[in-house]
Amino acid sequence: MNRRLFLRSMAAGVYGLARLPLLQAALPKMKITRVRAYAPPNPNPLFNQADTVVTIETDAGITGVGEGGFPDALKPCAGRLIGQDPQHIERLWQDMSRSFFYPPGREKEHALGALDLALWDIKGKVLKLPIHEVLGGMVRNYCECYNTAGSISGIKPGMSVKERAAATIAAGYRAFRMGAADTPANTTFNTHQKLNQLYDECVQAREGVGKDGDWCVDFHQRFDLSDAIRGCDLIEPLAPYFVEDPVRAEAFGEDFPRLRRLVKVPIAAGEEWGNRWDFNALVENHDIDYVRATLPNVGGITEMMKIAAICETHFVGIVPHFTGPIATAALVHSLGTFSGPLLMEYNFEGRELPHVPVCLDFKNGKLYPNDRSGLGVELDMSKLTTILEVTKYDTNRAQTYFRPDGSITNW
Repeated sequence: MNRRLFLRSMAAGVYGLARLPLLQAALPKMKITRVRAYAPPNPNPLFNQADTVVTIETDAGITGVGEGGFPDALKPCAGRLIGQDPQHIERLWQDMSRSFFYPPGREKEHALGALDLALWDIKGKVLKLPIHEVLGGMVRNYCECYNTAGSISGIKPGMSVKERAAATIAAGYRAFRMGAADTPANTTFNTHQKLNQLYDECVQAREGVGKDGDWCVDFHQRFDLSDAIRGCDLIEPLAPYFVEDPVRAEAFGEDFPRLRRLVKVPIAAGEEWGNRWDFNALVENHDIDYVRATLPNVGGITEMMKIAAICETHFVGIVPHFTGPIATAALVHSLGTFSGPLLMEYNFEGRELPHVPVCLDFKNGKLYPNDRSGLGVELDMSKLTTILEVTKYDTNRAQTYFRPDGSITNW
């Protein structure tokens, strides 16, 4: 094709595009009118493991559903949402995070994350798409799962570690997870004696899953650095998938780098941590092999995708911590789009979830995506008890500062 014909064809193409009907780039305007929080049946009372159900209502009749937080932490964040357009998720996240004098601690980050899940649920419902499609689409056919201590159908009291491990793999799970020489709470934990018990039980786990099966163990931060090193060395020949929380979380900036230089087993940590800054240095330096980031603790889907990007950059996997059913559904949507190694904790098998009759798509040890819009969750409101309602915009002495371009900066 000569130059004149090429330019003529280009002009024709541009002209043709100009005649096409313009796509509606802007989503319909709406406002948040009310935020509510509900206690589910038999609520989990633990901070940062709350299964509080939150809803964000709009004047367009679309309600978003999230999970997590307690009223005292939810209230100030929810007060910043009233009257705002729920589709500006990143901006609302920044406002809830930065509009107060102190940066959010982990309890508030957890509550903020619950509201963020509901905002993403609204976004999906407006677009009539599942969240994983909004985020770019699934990169895997399903999410592989592991099960803790064999809490599945067919497991009976008194079964050995070996029997529980074998049953877990037979049920289709990718891996069996166990605690490190579990001991009832409020009893003595003799670390030297427990290391011997740990080794014996890990031998059983390896035998139960078989030569090519996977198992992992949680040290629960109960060992000092020297005992953690010895424990990792003891079980290294048994090839654990990972060793979780081998040292105390308070010392993660010092002890994890030391541990990484001294042991060869894969290390997982982070279920108690908050946003990306808690994980960043350890991921960049490869001091951990798997991040235990979870929803809503890290600050919701908005923050989780940033953590996932850091992990992807440094080839670090994500093994999210067990969480409530709605947040677990959100994990499938968000981390189903993460291209790195993923293994999800799932302990709902055999449990009744009467307040969420439509939620998780689980079969044979695997969590599957679905095509329902938003998070794909439906509530049975008759099973929920209202514990918080926010209908007014609350400045609460909040002082938001803006850059010249309108983006939010620090208080």
